[in-house]
Amino acid sequence: MLFNSLDFAYFLPIVLLLFWLLRNTLKTQNLLLLVASYVFYGWWDWRFLSLIAISSLLDYSIGLKLHHSQNNRKYWLALSLLVNLGMLGFFKYADFFAQSFADAFTLFGQSIDVTRLNIILPVGISFYTFQTLSYTLDIYKRKLEPTNSLISFLAFVSFFPQLVAGPIERASHLLPQFFKPKKLEYKMVISGLQQMLWGFFKKMVIADNCAIIVDQIFSQAGDHNGATLLIGAVFFAFQIYGDFSGYSDIAIGTAKLFGFNLSQNFAFPYFSRDIAEFWRKWHISLSSWFKDYLYIPIGGSRGTKAKTIRNIFIIFLVSGFWHGANWTFLFWGLAHALLFVPLFVLNRNRTFSQNNHNLSLINIWRMLSTFTLVCLAWIIFRAQDIEQAFAIYSKIFDFSTWAKPALQEFNLKIIAGMLLFLLVVEWNNKSEVNPLKNSYKMPAILRWLFYSFILFCISMFSPTQELPFIYFQF
Repeated sequence: MLFNSLDFAYFLPIVLLLFWLLRNTLKTQNLLLLVASYVFYGWWDWRFLSLIAISSLLDYSIGLKLHHSQNNRKYWLALSLLVNLGMLGFFKYADFFAQSFADAFTLFGQSIDVTRLNIILPVGISFYTFQTLSYTLDIYKRKLEPTNSLISFLAFVSFFPQLVAGPIERASHLLPQFFKPKKLEYKMVISGLQQMLWGFFKKMVIADNCAIIVDQIFSQAGDHNGATLLIGAVFFAFQIYGDFSGYSDIAIGTAKLFGFNLSQNFAFPYFSRDIAEFWRKWHISLSSWFKDYLYIPIGGSRGTKAKTIRNIFIIFLVSGFWHGANWTFLFWGLAHALLFVPLFVLNRNRTFSQNNHNLSLINIWRMLSTFTLVCLAWIIFRAQDIEQAFAIYSKIFDFSTWAKPALQEFNLKIIAGMLLFLLVVEWNNKSEVNPLKNSYKMPAILRWLFYSFILFCISMFSPTQELPFIYFQF
């Protein structure tokens, strides 16, 4: 079920009403959330409910085993990793590895006929797999006590606002909230509605309109000059940001309506002043997950600089590969590692850690240069394959970049105006978790005119068709 669909417009009010009617019975509320979450996920394809159920039941049982067992703890952890990562690997990477194996033999003059399995990738499997793994890993490290409530645990894994595209929640943060009685608080509801409104604006106005331009440019990349391709990269940067951070805002806002607090997933990353700051602000839940469960266990920043640099490359490559079974994602991760390592070597990877910077000339230059590097890396991410990515780079870095872009058929004035509105609003709230929090400071009439303008933009400038969220495919 898509957030930007009529189905969700009917689904959410019904679940919300039932949830608060049951506010005096916590167990029943959790059962309702579990059923609603399975309906939400099964709306796409009910057959894949078995995967999330298997993963959840397995880790619930293993969590109890890890807590009570003294001698076989590594065995139980290995079983959890094997099953969860095995299912993720099969559905997400089986075709990729089979094709890569055949391609490797082709390089040596041998031809192998590989039959693709054409496996359907279950929506959200990368997200809920990491979420349930955090539970067993934290119990194994004795950082978390297992729960005896199966219903609460199943509801935690499948919690529908963030089920299919995050934020990736830790059990230590989200699971305890299923055991706390909920109160219908006015401020929390208003904050949730604000965040949902801004999320819908970013998705339906920014991301979906940018997607139309990006798809046309990248589908016919060979026919465009460097200037057009560079603009396509910039629009893709805003498309993927509006799409993914918009989803996160809707998820966080929806959870607030039920009395839950989800983790911040984006902290206005395009205002970053270097690549290191960008990665502290982009997809925060995934970056922190890899830091705690991969980077630190393999050595982190302990030991020599050479070993730390090795670990940095590992974390970026794995992060890239997490996004999908394509060499483009690996090269995208490699590109960011190459941009990050010089900052680490010069001990400048922690230079910018505050959001309260101003629009000084030096900060404008830092933000623009960082955004340019991010856009250039996004080309690899968006390209169909490595060959297309390098063909695009070859045009961007030749004289055609200075030619007139061929974008006359698009209504760029409206899109440019919406992008400017996005940047102004988010700059004004860059130190807040809620992107519209500072609207509270407006007089009531201006505040409601502001909300009405956003609703007007959504109704007037959204494409007529429902476009899926980009990260559903990851």
